[in-house]
Amino acid sequence: MRNLQILLVLLLLPVIALAQTKVNASEIIAKINRGEAVSYKNAEIVGDLDMTRLKNMKLKNQKSDSKYNSKEYISTVTAPLNFVNCTFKGNVMAYFNPDNGANMLNSSNEVYNTNFTREVNFENCIFERESAFKYSEFEGGASFAGSRFSDEALFKYSKFRGAINFNNARFRGDANFKYVTFPVKVSFAGATFGGEANFKYAKFDEGVNFQKAVFDGTANFKYAKISDSFNIRGANFKGGDDFKYTKLNNRQVSLTTLLEMSR
Repeated sequence: MRNLQILLVLLLLPVIALAQTKVNASEIIAKINRGEAVSYKNAEIVGDLDMTRLKNMKLKNQKSDSKYNSKEYISTVTAPLNFVNCTFKGNVMAYFNPDNGANMLNSSNEVYNTNFTREVNFENCIFERESAFKYSEFEGGASFAGSRFSDEALFKYSKFRGAINFNNARFRGDANFKYVTFPVKVSFAGATFGGEANFKYAKFDEGVNFQKAVFDGTANFKYAKISDSFNIRGANFKGGDDFKYTKLNNRQVSLTTLLEMSR
């Protein structure tokens, strides 16, 4: 009987190891506010991970006139974030605008943004709801490799300064990287774009890798500027595409040209 019990325990160990521990998002925010490094593996994050109102939040800009008032608040995550094989049940927010950007008469528009001074890793994670990093500044490396975005992945206007990795990421909704400048080579190799892949006005200063990526929605690279290399070898463009005014090393290119170059 004892041997049978030991055998059952050994058989259950892989299941136990894979089981996700539930963690309240508020617990993570408390660590961030204390300046502690955050590291979770195989965890289920319950509640909204709202990093837009940290204790170090400061008013960055304020504009006011007779018709319109606006305020921009900045929170800063000062310690590394490391999430591996985690599921986020609520929203993951590094950007929030309660007025949804509406420019109405006598409107008071408040915008809350979050910057990151250390490494940010969300590897093989699942974002079940919104993920908003609009305007965020990433001073260290940033990896979202193998992660799944169920809703729009909002990185519009984000600023990256370190290594960037979106290998094998899966975007079920739109992937919004409009106006983003990538100062170092970024990889989206093996990524799947279910909605629009929006890289309109994006700049890739040291090249980009889309090898074997799948574009089920529109591949929008209108006005994008790429230096060095644009690797789309083995990529599959199933949806529409817009490469109007796209430039590679200061020469205007089309999708047809790029595909021929990748052969």
